[in-house]
Amino acid sequence: MNLKNKTALITGATSGIGRATAYLFAESGARLILCGRRKERLQTIAKDLSSKTEVHTLQFDVRDKEAVFKQLENVPKEFANIDILINNAGNAHGLDAIQNGSTDDWDAMLDINVKGLLYVSKAVLPVMLKNQAGHIINIGSTAGKEVYPNGNVYCASKHAVDAINQGMRLDLNGKGIRVGAINPGLVETEFSEVRFKGDVDRAEKVYQNFTPLRPEDIADIILFAVTRPPHVNIADLTVMCLDQASSTLVNKE
Repeated sequence: MNLKNKTALITGATSGIGRATAYLFAESGARLILCGRRKERLQTIAKDLSSKTEVHTLQFDVRDKEAVFKQLENVPKEFANIDILINNAGNAHGLDAIQNGSTDDWDAMLDINVKGLLYVSKAVLPVMLKNQAGHIINIGSTAGKEVYPNGNVYCASKHAVDAINQGMRLDLNGKGIRVGAINPGLVETEFSEVRFKGDVDRAEKVYQNFTPLRPEDIADIILFAVTRPPHVNIADLTVMCLDQASSTLVNKE
């Protein structure tokens, strides 16, 4: 699957699905703009991939509106023609009943998962509209398709991503821009460690006694989606591992 001569921007590129997608896209020949908060990780990934493709890194937090627009308006000329946007940055913070939830956690999830996705999309869309071409992949979640106990605001944020994905597709119809969402279930990444605020033991238990999805599994699907013929748009895809039937039903025998 060849992405030669394509420029792809990936948010949340320093770990998990974003990182796996960056490596797979590099193998496929894409020129990469990698965005993330952790400078050292960005530098390490860029060094790893520099022998395979051109890489430009941007260090910012997607919830910082000024930083998003400033940095994306000033990418080097050779990276400015963005063909593919992977809206991957996102986080879960806490797993509490609504009455016990932290307002700081709520702000973080809504600011990153929803507003951050909107800011980056808004900054990138003018190029795609000018070219009458482009592809946006929004990384959602099974949490955007159902609600589970104590998932309240995280699920709300991913339901918002689902709605934004649908709204984008409607608003951009006829503009030559493909829009689709990939909605993973349980993927073994740093996700649970972030959700449980560094409690590694608790995070590891989430993925024990069954085989969860790997970041590379989702990266494969993203690559498949963006390499379909121009008339094909994978609008909405939900993927879970074999042992997961829903957010609350996972076979751990």
